[in-house]
Amino acid sequence: MSEQIPQVETLFLHEHGDEFTVVVTRDGERVLRGVLELKEADAGPRPRRFRVKDGSSEEPRQPDQFVDVARSAERIRISEQTSPSARDRLQSMLDAYQLDALQVRTCRYCANAGRYSPVTEDTAVKADRDHICPDCAKQELERELSYKGQFTGSAQDRLEELLLEVQDLDRITNLLEGNLDPDLTKFDTISATVEDVDAVRTDELDLHPALQDRTEDRFDELLPVQSLSVRNGLFDGDDQLVVSATATGKTLVGELAGVNNALNGDGKLLFLVPLVALANQKHEDFEERYGDVLDVTIRVGASRINDDGNRFDPDADVIVGTYEGIDHALRTGKDMGDVGTVVIDEVHTLKEEGRGHRLDGMISRLKHYTEQRDSLAQWVYLSATVGNPEYLARNLEATLIEFEERPVPIERHLTFADDREKLRIENRLVKRAFDSESSKGYRGQTIIFTNSRRRCHEISRKLEYSSAPYHAGLDYRRRKTVERKFGDQDLAAVVTTAALAAGVDFPASQVLFDSLAMGIEWLSVQEFEQMLGRAGRPDYHDQGTVYLLVEPDGVYHNSMEMTEDEAAFKLLKGEMEDVTTVYDSSAAAEETLANVVVAGKGAKRLNDRMLGDVPTTHAVGKLLEWEFIDGFDATPLGRAVTRHFLAPDDAFRILDGVRRDAHPYEIVADMELADEEL
Repeated sequence: MSEQIPQVETLFLHEHGDEFTVVVTRDGERVLRGVLELKEADAGPRPRRFRVKDGSSEEPRQPDQFVDVARSAERIRISEQTSPSARDRLQSMLDAYQLDALQVRTCRYCANAGRYSPVTEDTAVKADRDHICPDCAKQELERELSYKGQFTGSAQDRLEELLLEVQDLDRITNLLEGNLDPDLTKFDTISATVEDVDAVRTDELDLHPALQDRTEDRFDELLPVQSLSVRNGLFDGDDQLVVSATATGKTLVGELAGVNNALNGDGKLLFLVPLVALANQKHEDFEERYGDVLDVTIRVGASRINDDGNRFDPDADVIVGTYEGIDHALRTGKDMGDVGTVVIDEVHTLKEEGRGHRLDGMISRLKHYTEQRDSLAQWVYLSATVGNPEYLARNLEATLIEFEERPVPIERHLTFADDREKLRIENRLVKRAFDSESSKGYRGQTIIFTNSRRRCHEISRKLEYSSAPYHAGLDYRRRKTVERKFGDQDLAAVVTTAALAAGVDFPASQVLFDSLAMGIEWLSVQEFEQMLGRAGRPDYHDQGTVYLLVEPDGVYHNSMEMTEDEAAFKLLKGEMEDVTTVYDSSAAAEETLANVVVAGKGAKRLNDRMLGDVPTTHAVGKLLEWEFIDGFDATPLGRAVTRHFLAPDDAFRILDGVRRDAHPYEIVADMELADEEL
């Protein structure tokens, strides 16, 4: 290297052991890096050795050349991290040559690496007892993340964002160890909102006397969404789509309309829900409130006997049922009498893959049934979350009642953890919530959502405070026991599956996501919003709290295209999906076959008014080819297929097994394996 003195803009000196790192910069770029060693002369400290580094090698220079470099510098800076004694020696040496120097805070990591990187109060990141520059802090964070496992760009970006925000590397690395620093885990707050709605007093309603008395006993005035519905034609028989957040009272809209019609002799009420657990819950509610004035029954699945011992009575005034339970009655020609009101709860199920087309078809078939009986049924559709409410209301030919108030604010938190850490964090959060009390006198209780029944039991066993699993695999009585204990505040937590999210109606202050998957599929934004909306009830809590416990790089099935941390940010930042029903050839054939069984030649009309676009001609052609129909009459095979809600591929697998004389267990196993391969 030439001994020519470079043009110097800044000379930077930093203590490094018994020596000093020397960095020379020009236009922000390093032009020289060296090492200076001082000696004690009679007149004070003086340069003893000066070496210039070139990669991994060093080139000795004359000590006086350091003085020449220093004299040519526009400014000289001494690292603030230099010890007082070393700083005094440097300053004394520079004073001897009449050179001025200022102390600056610099990044120690950069200085040790031969870089001049001044930091300010606004940019410095605390790392142990030092302050370092943002770039070095990010590199240290990346090193920590590599020890923890693979983090995707989304998770790393989030942590880097937090690092620059709090300017403390240790706080971020502690977060990776399960530290629940609320300032760091908090993602955002969904504010409480209040809409100014002129409330309807219950004594102003013109209801059947039996319902009027019960309503006035329960409430002095209706909630805003209920008032909006009443003022927009609920009791005039208008069809309505009611979209409002969880716990805002929309269910009562359908209840009031249907019970009033039933009591007045204007046809029975069908109250339809997606899940057996929710059907059982609603059946019990209706029986308790109206059982003395109305006959109440329940219809779930294909069985005439439900697991709570109640026998389905098609002549009852109120039928609470699952979508499939009522659809089975339609597909098998059951007579349910005159229907005055149909309430479709959780109508956003229309968009669900594999299930939405069945709800779409059931609605069309039920409308056909009421038309055949000359019943002018009123339809009330309920949902907490719809991305395209105007479109849905228009296609359902219903008046849109949309109420966007959120009764209490919800804090959303995000932290990263593996399975073992998740259990430890869940235990702490459940205890913290249950040990607190709201201003309304209720302890904090938690719903934990996970993706399997086995995991429900695993989490519940390991929680220190009282808890219980709650899923569709439990019998009716065990689920009712859990509901009662939670309502009495005898349980700190329930652990339930994401698949049961719509059926969980617990007054919880906190929702924890142990998993962001439903089975082997990531939650949709709509499902996620539905689940987190269960945190915080206006009559119980001051706010709701939601925690996403996310496993970096985690997946629950090799078919998943995203990792759990990527899914988390998609859900937190995502737009609500539109509710629409998409038909593939299998779904089109299944619903067309069911419509042929119910309506014969009228099947095309039923297809045409469904929400999704059904390719009727193609579907009919395939049904004829498969011998599921003969003309517009279902064959015995077609009737069997539709009676059991079989997709065509499943029907063919069963037929193949029967023809091979396979054992039923083998047929079931083949079907399960086929599902796994999808």
